Amino acid sequence: MTADTLAAPRSPYARPKRRGINLEKWGWVYMRVSGAILVVLIFGHLFANLMVGDGIHGIDFGFVAGKLANPLWQWWDVAMLWLALIHGGNGMRTIVNDYVAHPTARRVLVWAIGLSAAFLIILGTLVVFTFDPCIGVTESSTLWESCQAAA
Repeated sequence: MTADTLAAPRSPYARPKRRGINLEKWGWVYMRVSGAILVVLIFGHLFANLMVGDGIHGIDFGFVAGKLANPLWQWWDVAMLWLALIHGGNGMRTIVNDYVAHPTARRVLVWAIGLSAAFLIILGTLVVFTFDPCIGVTESSTLWESCQAAA
């Protein structure tokens, strides 16, 4: 068959043999699974922040500090952070692969997306697990008494 002719519509198609892991397929699966998990995590986060207690009027520095002192909410927020950043980075990678034609530009953009997502994951995880509301509190601060009681 030459390049000028088309194969008959019902002729068998010989797929090329590929070896190794199909990363595109697993990226597609990850997007579906992480999206479903993120819906649960986000609505749980919104319910805990907006519906329980004083609602939106109760959200202040003390509320956030109290949540980040609880290991359940630390892991909840870290799971949400990791899933959301990897989900978003994978989506941006897909867009770059679809619309950027130049191979070098595509490679640079995909690396930039990966590095920025990795940086934000590391920074966000450090913030969640090392958060201390009493660092830098002075006697003139409204947190002085609660930080002295905790020490």
